[in-house]
Amino acid sequence: MPLPPFRFLALALAASLPLATTLTARPMWAQSAALTLYPITAQGAIGDGTTLNTRSIQATIDAAAAAGGGTVVVPTGIFQTGALFLKQGVALRVDRGGVLLGSDRLEDYLPAGVSVADRAYLPFALINATDLAHVVVSGAGTIDGHGRRWWDEYWKLRNAKDPDLAFKTRRPRLLHFTSCRDLTLSGLELCNEAVWCVHLQFCENVLAENLNIHAAHDAPSSDGIDIDSSRHVRIAGCTFDVDDDDISIKAGHGGDPARVNRPSEDILIEHCHFAYGHGGIDIGSETFGGIRHVVAQDCTVDSGNLAAIRFKTTPARSGVVEDIVFRNITMHHVRQALEINMDWRSGTSRPEAPAQVPPVFRNFRLIHVTGDADSVGVFHGLATSPLTDVTFTDCAITANKGLVLEHARSVSLAGLALTVKNGPAVTTR
Repeated sequence: MPLPPFRFLALALAASLPLATTLTARPMWAQSAALTLYPITAQGAIGDGTTLNTRSIQATIDAAAAAGGGTVVVPTGIFQTGALFLKQGVALRVDRGGVLLGSDRLEDYLPAGVSVADRAYLPFALINATDLAHVVVSGAGTIDGHGRRWWDEYWKLRNAKDPDLAFKTRRPRLLHFTSCRDLTLSGLELCNEAVWCVHLQFCENVLAENLNIHAAHDAPSSDGIDIDSSRHVRIAGCTFDVDDDDISIKAGHGGDPARVNRPSEDILIEHCHFAYGHGGIDIGSETFGGIRHVVAQDCTVDSGNLAAIRFKTTPARSGVVEDIVFRNITMHHVRQALEINMDWRSGTSRPEAPAQVPPVFRNFRLIHVTGDADSVGVFHGLATSPLTDVTFTDCAITANKGLVLEHARSVSLAGLALTVKNGPAVTTR
């Protein structure tokens, strides 16, 4: 009996074997969305760009679920809506020329009866799914977060150093999937997220393919896809251009991550294009539950991206990050080629006390990673937990500045050819 694709991924990493061709196959659960169609216009939705259609669209979803399942269809038009909640057996399809446009009012993303003044509630996402199986969100249309109003408010308050910034700028994510399995996201344009675009939390068996994810370059925290304590995830053929991490792999965001302690593992990212972002493929900074068995291959990073390959955590966040492979990554005009920083701080984060057990970063392999950058980058471990076991094979980088190593052990640079214009190619501190 052949091994399941993602089980083979883990074994391939451990044994340095090539990836199985079965990883490129579309899973069977992604091939059969429900066939009965439920156009949202049948429940009175109006695609004029201004009418709020939350009730009529949710009524369509509920009707499809009550009938045993089906596909809710967004036809041509601009349909403004607040938070929507998918149900078991209901797929969502946005057709070409169709737009789901998020409302720009916070109250349209809060539970019924809750005031915007209530500090106890964070907003729902525009599209929400919880504890569902065989979820399909697809189409050639667009889901638009209507982000400009949210971004401008954020920057106004941040520039004014408002101490109540976090509460006053609560923003809805675009798509949030919690504890879902056998999930397919396909074909859509996902744009202008008020904050994170796609958040996969505690999910299993996920396929995200041929998505075009983009936001303006002043859109704070506009992550493309956040993989959070999820497993068996494949991202393929997607394009990213946002103002934060393009893809971020996390394990323990929000809540009580030390108690939850769930890893992100068995993840394949391939054939993607990363334009601007604060990192192309990021691992961290939330690492409490551990991140392991990740392969990123056959991808391109360009357009001034801040770091083509980026790992980050803080001394306050435990967890083991291990068995990570980057293969056939081409970069052009990026600021840093490589960044591994175990003492990372965001622009707004406050210092935290170090964890009793520090994070561990080990066993990273970079194979045929090539291109040009302003800086090769930095490998910064911790004195209490040095970075260990990083190897390069057939890699070549041209840069203005070299590579800085600090608290890094067993880093083999024999397979890394560096052409550095200013200063030493490698500096060890």
